[in-house]
Amino acid sequence: MDHPHHSYPVKHVDRTRADAYLARIGAERPAAPTAGALRALHLAHLRAVPFENLSVHLGEDITLDSDALVAKLVDRRRGGFCYELNGAFAALLGALGFDVTLLQARVVGEGGRLGIPYDHLALRVRDGEGGDWLADVGFGTHTHLPLAYEERGEQSEPGGVFRIEEAADGDLLVLRDGEPQYLLDQRPRALADFTAGAWYHRTSPASHFSRSLVCSLLTEDGRITLSGHTLTTTVGAERTRTELPTDAAVLDAYDQHFGITLDRLPAEPDIAEG
Repeated sequence: MDHPHHSYPVKHVDRTRADAYLARIGAERPAAPTAGALRALHLAHLRAVPFENLSVHLGEDITLDSDALVAKLVDRRRGGFCYELNGAFAALLGALGFDVTLLQARVVGEGGRLGIPYDHLALRVRDGEGGDWLADVGFGTHTHLPLAYEERGEQSEPGGVFRIEEAADGDLLVLRDGEPQYLLDQRPRALADFTAGAWYHRTSPASHFSRSLVCSLLTEDGRITLSGHTLTTTVGAERTRTELPTDAAVLDAYDQHFGITLDRLPAEPDIAEG
């Protein structure tokens, strides 16, 4: 299937903004848009920019506009959820010479049930050497590196063993360690197409994001996650949970571990499990 990338050009950031973004993720400007450069950028992004849904619980608006998303990540030194992280990353990659297509996916939930359309935003990236990649810096615990888009065998990497399978109607199923993660629709989309999905996840009582509070970052040897007053550090197979005693300790943890400065804590959701 040819890469139908001309229908929805992804808005790029300019050179100054791209440089600020690269500084934010601690990455060098690549000399050329190679597969190696994409891998380095992908990993750097995951280690610098947290997957977090604090805006949902701080009552902050989420605007699906490239400039606004980049400003949140770069100027405010925040993270975001899939629409924000992959939306901003697309604008950076485009500025660095990669050819980027936005794709919508439906997350596979309990019992194999699919989430809403536009549940998730992932990226199809064509490098300057003609390689095609599935990049995703916005799915929490997932790949550390881009997946080879056309490869249908197992792809082993630090985040697990991944596979991209053909599914019905031209869709692709992405699996991690044999478990389906999301169903990917290969048709190109515009960032604005995800507005309803983002609104649903911010406002619906049924949304995983309105029912949970999360801030999570990949580290060199594992992952660190802050959820409410619980700080969880994973190093290899060892998981350590720490209950933070005060709101001040939580604010300090956001700053210390994630570089996020907040003047107040996000409201913790009342979770009445159905």
